[in-house]
This record gives sequence, structure tokens and C-alpha cells, in this order.
Amino acid sequence: MTDFVNLWVYLSATPLFGLTATLTVYVLAATLSAWLQHPPWANPVLWSVLALALLLWSTGTAYPVYFSGAQFIHFLLGPAVVALAWPLWQRRAQLRARAPALLAAALLGGATASGSAVALGWALGLPLEVLASLAPKSVTAPVAMGIATQLGGIPALAAAFAVLTGLVGATTAKFLFDRAGVTRMAQRGFALGTAAHGIGAARALQVHPDAGAYAALALGLQVLLAALLLPPLARLF
Repeated sequence: MTDFVNLWVYLSATPLFGLTATLTVYVLAATLSAWLQHPPWANPVLWSVLALALLLWSTGTAYPVYFSGAQFIHFLLGPAVVALAWPLWQRRAQLRARAPALLAAALLGGATASGSAVALGWALGLPLEVLASLAPKSVTAPVAMGIATQLGGIPALAAAFAVLTGLVGATTAKFLFDRAGVTRMAQRGFALGTAAHGIGAARALQVHPDAGAYAALALGLQVLLAALLLPPLARLF
């Protein structure tokens, strides 16, 4: 017990705390998810977020202290997104043949995701800063923060909305697809990547290679379209 206390005191005072806590919690959550055969409700990202939030709250650890170590994992988000290009390259002939339809689906899907959130927030009387933070909710969090800043929103709130959107999409997609009769993995993956960005793409990769590839494509298209179109549209309205 004394050794454990000494280890905790050492880790909590160094950047190793955030890194060790994140890796340990995620590995345990991913192992549990695999043991349960990856049901949607056992999404390792969801349970890692909840467990880490509980850990920080119960130990009184400030977020900057945690992030001083977790930033090393945060850095890997960029290479991870780039790695999603490999399954797209493997299916490049299919994607070229379907390019017009995919672009149209990305435009309609992105407009629906952003427009429905803003319209609902406006109907509920939310402040403009919150509406601006809601608009890029279906774009991966780092890009959503940058877009929200251009729109006059709150970057931290935009990141929270993006993560929440991804988690909801990843945990509910299978039920919704089954109820809607969507059976083709390419369609499921593209819809999930459009609505739930990186977290949805990670879930799609667990389910089927085609779903993961099309989810990665949808993720990239939403990043590009949202960055190009949301700022001028916000100024217009």
C-alpha cells in the first residue's frame, strides 16, 4: 500500500500522470469492449471519458495538470487521421466512380447536421455564441474549435459539442441503421462519418473495412466543406 501511495504521489506531480491515466483507462475500456464483442454501448472512448472525468474530479486534479501529460496522445490525432487515407487509397477506383454522388451526399449531410442543430438551438433561444459553437458539431474537434472561433463561438464549447456528437453517433448508429433498413456497409460508414466525424469513423472501422473507409472519406469531406462554407454562410445570415 505504501508503494502504491508513493507511486501516486510521483505520477500526480509529473506529466506522466495524464499519459499513464489515459493509456491505462483506454486499454482497460478497449479490452472490455473486445471481450463483449464490441457492442455500441461499450464504446471505449465513451467509457474512457467518463472514467477520466471521474478520476480528475475525485482526486481534485486540475485539467492543465492532466493535459500536460495527455498532450503526447493528443499529438497523435494528426497522424491517426492521416492514416485513414490508406483504406481510401485501396478503394480509389470505386471512389472516383462515385465522386459526384458522394460529394452531393456530403453537402446535404453536412448541411442537415449543422442546420438542424443551429435551428433547434435558435428555437430554444440559445445565445449567438452557443449557436456558433453548435454549427461545426459534426466536424472533428480540432477543426470545430477553429471554425467556432471564426464564427464568434466558444472553442472549448465547440469541442465539447463535437465530442458529444461523436459519442452519441457511435453508440446509436447501429440501432438507427437497423430501424431505417440501411444494410450496405459503405452507406452506413459514410453516414456515420458525416454525422459523427472521427469517433464515428473509429466505430465504423471496428465493424467493417468498407464502413471504415467510407466513414474516413466522409470525415475528410466534412472537414473541408465546413471550413470552406460555414464562415461565409455565417456572415451571410
